[in-house]
Amino acid sequence: MTPYAWTWVAVIAAAALAFLTKYAGHVVPEAWLENPRVHRVAGFVTVGLLAALFATQAFGSGAAIVLDARVAAVAVAAVLLWRRAPFIVVVIAAAAVAAGLRLLGWG
Repeated sequence: MTPYAWTWVAVIAAAALAFLTKYAGHVVPEAWLENPRVHRVAGFVTVGLLAALFATQAFGSGAAIVLDARVAAVAVAAVLLWRRAPFIVVVIAAAAVAAGLRLLGWG
């Protein structure tokens, strides 16, 4: 099999796995989902996955941890969110900081 064919095998397998995971969520008995422990764990898993996604996108480049313009942009966004700035202002300010630092040659 060519590498191109293996790519399609992987794509189809991933699609099938995603479908089966969604299907499993629909066939779980409702009584299981009513348990307060399930609600608590689901909330923690969501937060943990989102934090991991954020960390890999903000501080990772391949297999290395990098500190570049993204870190400064995240810091600006965190301060603005802490000060309760409107979300669009946070996004624009963080993008402007990252763009400015990259223009200056950092990151």
